[in-house]
Amino acid sequence: MEIRKGTKADLPQALELIRELALYEKAPEQVDNSVERMEIDGFGDNPVFEFFVAEEGQHIKGIAIYYYRYSTWKGKSIYLEDLVVRESERGSGIGKKLLDAVVLEARNTDSRQVTWQVLDWNEPAIGFYKKLGAELDGEWINCRLNHEQILNYKA
Repeated sequence: MEIRKGTKADLPQALELIRELALYEKAPEQVDNSVERMEIDGFGDNPVFEFFVAEEGQHIKGIAIYYYRYSTWKGKSIYLEDLVVRESERGSGIGKKLLDAVVLEARNTDSRQVTWQVLDWNEPAIGFYKKLGAELDGEWINCRLNHEQILNYKA
């Protein structure tokens, strides 16, 4: 098993994993991303995300998608958007290896923290993160405007 930075060639399998995650999270209809959009967003003039892959042979078993953000209290930070391991591979240590890669990236880029979210009903993931010593904060409420709301926003 090799953990490495993701490339354009990995995007079709990465999107497969994103769809698998959406199915697991009971929201497959929410994914409207595409390989083409991911190419622009990850490898265009102004990349907004990076990712690691866990690969065995030519098969990607897991991905960790992240981006840099700025915390006004802490400084440069990494936000882990998704950590996905194929269902058939869960429990094999791939998730830990991918998270290790993200944490090492944070260390190597002098990022002050790594943050992410987990659904409150996802007990396996919550247990995994607790076992690693992560702080789980139930105090903050997530807010978002979807694409349609952005287009119809009255500024």
